[in-house]
Amino acid sequence: MKNEIEILVTIDENYIQPLKVMLYSLYVHHRRENVKIWLIHEKISTKKIAILNKLITKFGWSFEAIKMKDDFFEEAPTVERYPKEMYFRLLCGNILPEHVKRVIYLDPDILVINSLLPLWNVELEGNLLAAATHTGVTNITTGINNIRLNTDHHYYNSGVMVIDLDEARERVNIQDIQETIEKYASYLLLPDQDVLNHLYGHYIKEIPDEIWNYDARKYLSYLTKSVGKYDLHWLMEHTAILHFCGKPKPWQIKSDTKFTALYLDYAHRLEHF
Repeated sequence: MKNEIEILVTIDENYIQPLKVMLYSLYVHHRRENVKIWLIHEKISTKKIAILNKLITKFGWSFEAIKMKDDFFEEAPTVERYPKEMYFRLLCGNILPEHVKRVIYLDPDILVINSLLPLWNVELEGNLLAAATHTGVTNITTGINNIRLNTDHHYYNSGVMVIDLDEARERVNIQDIQETIEKYASYLLLPDQDVLNHLYGHYIKEIPDEIWNYDARKYLSYLTKSVGKYDLHWLMEHTAILHFCGKPKPWQIKSDTKFTALYLDYAHRLEHF
């Protein structure tokens, strides 16, 4: 029997092309798996949803888009720094059908370069979710974030998360999110990630970022931290997710990370798929 993996994405129309590249990279390494893609969105056109559906159907997978009503988060702050998609990620347990028990959430600025089955099957041990940290060679960032957000744990990246949806339905609510935004508004740099860490950091299981959420900007940091172990050969064999954090993105002209060419190769292969 094939394994089934449920993937969640929450984007607006600006990220449809990067999403397609990410999904194609996922397909390349999961041709034999049953996969369902969930998309939570607010304003993506019917035409563009149909294009996504056509691609995902060609993969042999299933696809379901959930369009949120304009008044779903009527009183939530939705200025430019707090896009609705932020709430969709955090509150996915209350949006997705109750029969869905687990999802892997993925940002669109990601390449999948090995199987996600071990991540899908990770034991959460009663935690709300699993995520990685990006501490780099030093732990300075964690210390600053602990002061900024009044936390006492590592700072987790929200770009890749395995979420126990029953735990999410129990623990996550919009009132807590709104109160956090109001209290820490002037300190929030990455709103959804900051809120995640402040409210739910104690309910997160840490997973190794060099495998499940590799920051594509920091090849030399990983190499140094591992005393030369995490070189390109190791990475291509062991790392499952390359995350193109920050800017510029690999589909932009100014991008010059060590993995930009790899990203563009996947994009080129998608065009001829």
